[in-house]
Amino acid sequence: MRGGWWRQRRGPSEEDAAAVDSEVWARRQLLELARASLAEQRRARRWSLFFRLLVLGYVVVLTFLIIAQQSRWPLAEERHVALLRVEGPIAGNREASAETLIRGLRAAFEDERTSAVILRIDSPGGSPVQAGQVYDEIRRLRRSHSGVPVYAVIEDMGASGAYYIAVAADRIYADKASIVGSIGVRADGFGFVGLMDKLGIERRSHTAGDNKAMLDPFAPEKPEQVRHLQGLLNEVHQQFIDAVRQGRGERLAETEHPELFSGLVWSGQQAQQLGLVDGLASVRQVAEEVVKVERIVDFTPRRRVLERLLDGLGVRLGTLFDGAFNGLR
Repeated sequence: MRGGWWRQRRGPSEEDAAAVDSEVWARRQLLELARASLAEQRRARRWSLFFRLLVLGYVVVLTFLIIAQQSRWPLAEERHVALLRVEGPIAGNREASAETLIRGLRAAFEDERTSAVILRIDSPGGSPVQAGQVYDEIRRLRRSHSGVPVYAVIEDMGASGAYYIAVAADRIYADKASIVGSIGVRADGFGFVGLMDKLGIERRSHTAGDNKAMLDPFAPEKPEQVRHLQGLLNEVHQQFIDAVRQGRGERLAETEHPELFSGLVWSGQQAQQLGLVDGLASVRQVAEEVVKVERIVDFTPRRRVLERLLDGLGVRLGTLFDGAFNGLR
């Protein structure tokens, strides 16, 4: 009995002490992991809040700029020159479409602080329909706002449909090295008849209407169809010529230069001699020296610029929003 009692009074064995130490160590490790996890969660929430505020600030600033652009909030009561950019191909689905340009023109003319409108042109041309609509609208606005002159300033290029638009202005300016003119109309295509014969390919086309497949590139041209197309081109060309004569009047050196409407292009310096432009000047020079107003306000509609911006951000912006808000749930 004594031996057993003495062994019980000795205390825990070394194995028991090691087990206790191991348990204490494990608890400490778990506590450290819990603290680290809690700290990481706090950091994640802070970063999530930071990104959310960053994105929110970006959206607020972008929205403010869009609203300010569309509503034309006055930055000052001083007079200004309204600038409208005609850049790139003129077509219905492009930035230089009639719809977009006319919207900017109307906003510019309706602003009571507009002293003059400047068309900043850098375009190779495009659709005669779109160019003709802009031409007609400029002339209409000039009649209804007789105190607001319109000036066209050609930069690198103002050719074909772009020049069609320019002649609606009171005066046209260019740089000495600008490309001006191309008063003509064209229709392009290809013919693959000889190639098909060499390859042994048979063309099969079924139509209702003798001319429904007119100028089919896989069939020989028919003289009567070519004559019909040429008649269309001549008619549109004459509309272009009439617009130029109406806009430029006696300033054109048409008698001395019968090739004026042949589709040729000229430098800005040559165009001045031909009467196609009135002088050599930049947008800034026209504003300060002709209009006598230094302040220039851009009235070019910004809708397509915003679309490109949103397209560029696309999924990344959506992912950022999703991650920022999900982190706070």
